Amino acid sequence: MSLSRAAAVAVALFIASNAQADESWVYFGCYTGKDGSKGIHRSKFDSKTGKLTEPEVAAEMGSPSFVAIHPNKKFLYAVGEGGGKDGGPVVAFAIDATTGKLTKLNELLSGGSGPCHVSVHPKGTHAIVANYGGGSTAFYKIGDDGKLAERIAFFQHEGMGANPARQKEPHSHCGFFTPAGNVAVSVDLGLDKVKVFNLDAAKNTVTESKSDDIATPPGSGPRHIAIAPDGKFAYVCGELDSTVNVIELSDKSGKVVQSLSTLKAPVKGNSTAECILSPDGKFVYVSNRGANSIAAFKVGEDRKLTVAGHITGDIKIPRNFNIDPSGKWMLIASQDGGKVGVWELDAATGLGKETGNTVAVSKCVCVKFVPVAK
Repeated sequence: MSLSRAAAVAVALFIASNAQADESWVYFGCYTGKDGSKGIHRSKFDSKTGKLTEPEVAAEMGSPSFVAIHPNKKFLYAVGEGGGKDGGPVVAFAIDATTGKLTKLNELLSGGSGPCHVSVHPKGTHAIVANYGGGSTAFYKIGDDGKLAERIAFFQHEGMGANPARQKEPHSHCGFFTPAGNVAVSVDLGLDKVKVFNLDAAKNTVTESKSDDIATPPGSGPRHIAIAPDGKFAYVCGELDSTVNVIELSDKSGKVVQSLSTLKAPVKGNSTAECILSPDGKFVYVSNRGANSIAAFKVGEDRKLTVAGHITGDIKIPRNFNIDPSGKWMLIASQDGGKVGVWELDAATGLGKETGNTVAVSKCVCVKFVPVAK
């Protein structure tokens, strides 16, 4: 091969690799039903232009309200909200990162009613599922083939919170493993607690650690949590009192060290939903349903927060949103607006500018990214 030809091939490969890096599959978890979608949808997102392709059905299933991506990007897991005493479905899919296609691998039950959240261990060995209706947490072993091998543990939460209308019983709303992987947390809206569990991956066992449970402000109704990559701090949104709470974590437990409102001014009926940390760790974002905004907070050197402002626009009940891998764009799902919109983020302020790029997605409540493969 001549030098010029070799150079041309190298340039072509460089362009192709960068084009690949600029594109992601976006998977949308949605509510199904008469006016809802058919299941999990997918679009292709271009981080150079901030545009989405028209959504297509990636997999049909009943109300996949939350999906999670395996660390190796080869598998996707979804919970189907609903179910009786034995729980709703927890489903494993194989991802074809070239086409975006999902192929169902297998399905197990969540053990409690209303599974609403699933996430995967940093090493991809286990999954944790939160059951809102049942007020419980379930753990699963994941096989090398991506299948859910077995449910290895189930914990029924007990107690109540300070709000008699919403906290008469436990309501687990999300669960995550810490970055080290040996501890898992389950955020319970009904108990005003972040419950703590210990995972022994080698023995494939989970134990409850009630003495390490983290209390959030009474009546806050903790919903979703974002854990910093170093595992030293976490941020939890209070659904019932429209707050974001900063938690300083120790080796096993933690304590709330700051609580801020997510609103400019009180909004009757507002409730928070999602809480995420930006890819660079500089900002925390919380969605407001009612105020129809995304509250932005700047992370200080001491990990405490200061208000950066609010992202607004054509948003209607933003249950879920996410930031693309480049960190440049925020995709906001309007659950009651029937669409997903794109905002361009300002790296300095953390705030977003509405681009007008939108796609129609009915009852979308979850947004996840997977790099496109060639």
